[in-house]
Parts: sequence; structure tokens; C-alpha cells
Amino acid sequence: MISIGIYKQGEDLLIGACDEQLLGKCYKEGKFQLDVDKHFYGPTKISKDSLKQYLKDATIANLVGETCVQIAITMGLIDPSCVIHIQGIPHAQMVRML
Repeated sequence: MISIGIYKQGEDLLIGACDEQLLGKCYKEGKFQLDVDKHFYGPTKISKDSLKQYLKDATIANLVGETCVQIAITMGLIDPSCVIHIQGIPHAQMVRML
């Protein structure tokens, strides 16, 4: 399952999505820190197919974990060379310019 937070601001739809098992954890490596905060990534649990639907509509996405990031790569929304890894955990962000 995937944990997701959904935020609407005007015309923008921001989603924060992470692989469920990463929720609530903090990863640090060098100058980078990744807090997979329960409040931001939300209490809502969704399927992989549902994440695809949200990504189609999102103008901004913050993604953490193998599953979430790989879905966005497969959809052509994230370039694999732009994914960072913090303690082995993939993290990517997407902004869709309208």
C-alpha cells in the first residue's frame, strides 16, 4: 500500500506519497535529511493504480520509496537520473508547469 497526503491550493494539486512501510521514519545521509512525516504523507492508504490517477492530476508531487518513485518513472513523470537516494531510500519531486 501507499500512504498519501492530498493538498489543494487554488489550481494546484500537491501530493505527498510514500511506500507505507517508510511512513514516520527519518533518513539522514551527509547533508541530506528526509523526514517521512505522518502528517504530510497523510493517513490515507491507496493502491498503486490510485497513485497513478493522482499523479495524472497532480501539479506537484513529493515521492518517497521504491514503489512510488518507480510508478512515476514508468509514467514518464520523473527522469531516473533525477532521483536521489538517502540511506538507500529513493526520493523524487515533480512539478508540472501548466
